[in-house]
Amino acid sequence: MTWIAKNLEIHDSCAGRSWYALYTRHQHEKSAAEALLRKGHEVFLPLYSVMHRWRDRSKRLSLPLFPSYVFIRTRWDRRLEILDTPGIISIVGCSGRPEIVSEEQIDAVRRIVASPVSVDPYPFLQYGERVIVTDGPLIGMEGILVRKKGISRFVVSLEMLGRSAAVEIDLSSIERVGPIPLAMRRYSIPA
Repeated sequence: MTWIAKNLEIHDSCAGRSWYALYTRHQHEKSAAEALLRKGHEVFLPLYSVMHRWRDRSKRLSLPLFPSYVFIRTRWDRRLEILDTPGIISIVGCSGRPEIVSEEQIDAVRRIVASPVSVDPYPFLQYGERVIVTDGPLIGMEGILVRKKGISRFVVSLEMLGRSAAVEIDLSSIERVGPIPLAMRRYSIPA
């Protein structure tokens, strides 16, 4: 399941705008995304569906795939307006400079949450085999192959956040690409 909010400013083109990751207060992802949407920003909050059981009942919930993070496509000159939004703590970056999230990484996460396969948050991996999907709804995507409880899983990582998402994958639909590039390891957090 996915929650993607579209930009309300139809006349605003994508020129000069980039994707950024915003760090939010705990459990404020949805309210912060809605507030940013009301301000006219293009917002992306990937969600996954999970069944939660209490003693007296069960309920299906939509939870953020990357807890405490929301993605926004905007011009950098609107950063004060963004940081003034309730629930937003900071713009993810290094040494006081924001890091741009690549369009390819946003598209990869969009494809995963929109696919019919089950998706779950997954600990960020530092080492593993890089693979490419050769068949099915995720064809052409690169990620890391892991095994969890005897089930093969395909992991897509957002390196700058140190966060990953995993989906079940059939081994016949992937091919080995190689080890994780050294440039990607600089953001790695040991699993």
